[in-house]
Amino acid sequence: MPRGDGRLNHDLDPERPGPQDACGVFGVWAPGEDVAKLTYFGLYALQHRGQEAAGIAVSDGSGVVVFKDLGLVAQVFDEPTLASLRGHLAIGHARYSTTGGSTWENAQPTIRATEAGTTIALAHNGNLVNTAELTGQLAELGVDLDGATSDTSLVTALLASRPGMSVEAAALDVLPRLRGAFSFVLMDESTLYAARDPHGVRPLVLGRLEHGWVVASETAALDIVGASMVREVEPGELLAIDADGLRSVRFAAPEPKGCLFEYVYIARPDSTIAGRNIHAGRVAIGRQLAKEHPVEADLVIPVPESGTPAAIGYAEASGITYGAGLMKNPYVGRTFIQPSQTLRQLGIRLKLNPLRENVRGKRLVVVDDSIVRGNTQRAIVRMLREAGAVEVHVRISSPPVNWPCFYGIDFATRAELLANGLDNEGIRRSIGADTLGYVSLTGLISATEQPKTRLCRACFDGEYPIELPAGNLIGKHLLEGAARRPTGRPGAAGGPDPAAGTDRPGSGTLPLVASPGGADALHRP
Repeated sequence: MPRGDGRLNHDLDPERPGPQDACGVFGVWAPGEDVAKLTYFGLYALQHRGQEAAGIAVSDGSGVVVFKDLGLVAQVFDEPTLASLRGHLAIGHARYSTTGGSTWENAQPTIRATEAGTTIALAHNGNLVNTAELTGQLAELGVDLDGATSDTSLVTALLASRPGMSVEAAALDVLPRLRGAFSFVLMDESTLYAARDPHGVRPLVLGRLEHGWVVASETAALDIVGASMVREVEPGELLAIDADGLRSVRFAAPEPKGCLFEYVYIARPDSTIAGRNIHAGRVAIGRQLAKEHPVEADLVIPVPESGTPAAIGYAEASGITYGAGLMKNPYVGRTFIQPSQTLRQLGIRLKLNPLRENVRGKRLVVVDDSIVRGNTQRAIVRMLREAGAVEVHVRISSPPVNWPCFYGIDFATRAELLANGLDNEGIRRSIGADTLGYVSLTGLISATEQPKTRLCRACFDGEYPIELPAGNLIGKHLLEGAARRPTGRPGAAGGPDPAAGTDRPGSGTLPLVASPGGADALHRP
């Protein structure tokens, strides 16, 4: 049962969140091992990718059991719970909601019985863009989502609704129909599966245990369970792992477009993506930032923790001393206890506090990963000036974020993005900095050691590699209205008409409702 509907938020300003992480997925096939505990450790390593909910599905060969709840991994699972989850394969999920609200029904893994009497459990990192189209397909089949409003539930239902097909055959039928970003781990009673969308937007890696296999969102999760890195799951690839070993099937031709923001912010610094260590990449971004935006100063300080590697690089390239200027309280915002209005008024001061002795009388270079609404940077600049800094020069290790993401990162809508309405000088004045410099898109791409053509840069340049749907039928809360509709007679077909956006005659349903983060955000001023 759910503990409540409180939201977790790890952003510096919970009332004005910045870019929220993508989800983390983990899967393991390892007879004789404690797969639930391995999954728990793997999710712990992926906790940075989602703090709203966590879940583990496990199978002993006779049935699939799922335990999930709202909260952090350590809040959801305890020793007795993990001890009760016995089997030889498992999948797990750490969630930040990018489709559907933060409810227990939307926690993952999702689970569904097939018409053949088996069970499918699925965990998803990413975001689909043809959710409305898929909802229409389910409506024609008369399938209900039982209150869930996530695209993950849609995919699970589609996989389970293929009569006479094995899970693998159903996956090969359904996966080519999906558009958007997806890195899946899924399972039935005997087999672990992994799949990655043809563009490989979100990361997914394969690892080897002494007596089994592991699939995870990041290599850091392989490290924590003692698995050796084998390779990345290829874009457009479906892996299946069972007692017969590992097999691979292509369901689509690969067209790699890895998320550029993974290199800036999302992935752990100790992870590796496309052969590039993330910490080394962020240090290189900082060096590039120093070359592009030099300034005379006394101290380079990071906004902890995501600004730290780039600040190290900036200090190295500029010759300016690197030091600490802001201390972060790691515990604020990681609980279901909601702060009182009195505490909320303190804003980010609950999370960051200046080291007055270090910053007093200094000209500071403050390095952060991105500016979304600008609230965090504005508060930091004010705080440092109050602590005695004589100059505050802000340097950002990504280009201006001008466009929303529809592939698994919950940015603000375009109307809320500070860079959308202001030029560089306007942003500088807005946050109160003496100077402001963003790394160039060319410089950022160079630091990844990936060619521009293999990266999704949409949040920076507006070039979306996966076509977005017409009619604004996109957005985080697209399915919320559909979940609240009366369902009519049990098993009845019919449902919303995505093309028309209106009720079908006699269906007894409400239309899908696009959220403010819909595709028209690309055109709003």
